[in-house]
Amino acid sequence: MTLADPDLLQRGGLTVDVDGARATITLSRPDALNAQTPATWHALAAVGEDLPADVRVVVVRGQGRAFSAGLDRSLFVPTPDEPGIAGLAGLPAEDADALIAGYQAGFTWLRDPARVTVAAVQGHAIGAGFQLALACDLRVVAEDVQFCMAETGLGIVPDLGGTLPLVQAVGYARAVDICLTGRRVGAAEAVAAGLAQRSVPRDGLDAAVDELVTALLAPPPRATAETLALLAAAAEGADPAAQLGAERSAQLRRLRSLAAGEG
Repeated sequence: MTLADPDLLQRGGLTVDVDGARATITLSRPDALNAQTPATWHALAAVGEDLPADVRVVVVRGQGRAFSAGLDRSLFVPTPDEPGIAGLAGLPAEDADALIAGYQAGFTWLRDPARVTVAAVQGHAIGAGFQLALACDLRVVAEDVQFCMAETGLGIVPDLGGTLPLVQAVGYARAVDICLTGRRVGAAEAVAAGLAQRSVPRDGLDAAVDELVTALLAPPPRATAETLALLAAAAEGADPAAQLGAERSAQLRRLRSLAAGEG
């Protein structure tokens, strides 16, 4: 099955494999430590739009020794096709905003409650790589993982959707520490702080992710989607009374579906 434009996937450095209810997206520029470009983000967005409805779990992984080393260096040099980081400042505000919003679209769909997303992270996950891992619902990491939010040290900010899930995962003060110091966060701290759900030896990463995917696929699909939606609303600070109402509505939908034999 072909997802998205094959040429766009190649330019974005992605490969996609769909196996029943599981899709695996692989950053496949290992020689560049899976550094990301705008083509990467456009390709990710296209994959999100094209995934079959029966895909329930998406795994995002990196080929080679790193998950993703962040922004490709080419982004700091404007070209006729891409303004680059510095070139954004010269665009009209509305054009620059729309361009960045298009980049963000490659990340935001990973939190759609229609499916569960898992980042399998080894080695460096820096800047945009860190934000891509944060865009997923869950993270399983190898013991050699090194998370780093490098943007502030470069004079820019994390703008690919990473600030909200980072604060949700580790709290405000720790997020300030991670972002402003640009320090590396290893596997033990990542698990202890809530950035990752599990740390495993490097050679056990694929097996650990496979085990998790099997467990995630066990509940009925509609129950999973309803639960994800409830948890997403709670994480974003839903009003307590509204959250209780949402739980009641979701439960009634589930009970009626089960009573109708719809699963």
